[in-house]
Amino acid sequence: MTTIEQLELDEWPESGPNSTFLVRRCAELRRKPVAEFTVEDLRIMLGQQIGVSTLLPLAVQVLLRDPLAEGDYGPGDLLFHVLRLPDSAWSNLRAERERLVSTVAQLVASPSFFEPERRRRDPNRQLRDAMERFLDR
Repeated sequence: MTTIEQLELDEWPESGPNSTFLVRRCAELRRKPVAEFTVEDLRIMLGQQIGVSTLLPLAVQVLLRDPLAEGDYGPGDLLFHVLRLPDSAWSNLRAERERLVSTVAQLVASPSFFEPERRRRDPNRQLRDAMERFLDR
């Protein structure tokens, strides 16, 4: 099965003993078959902008089925990282971006999603703000 290292033709050296958990995990994920990636794996790698050209289309497929798909940080954590990617990440994925825009717009339009009184104390405020910025681009 194909890995990001194989697709990018770029092998990373083994992480040293003083490496952070995130550095070690990203190196491991570059060697993991892409077909076996979980929502959390996608969240980590896209959050670090690693393997974006390979992983973004997969993440969009997940998000179109379940916009609030969650990794280890809760509902919408994958969406949050996808929405924060630079515009250049979408240059070859215009159709996918438009489908995601439609999905995000539907989510934002749902009556309970942007209740002003909840928004002030909502832990997902960053996600809501990222969604608004994504729709405005």
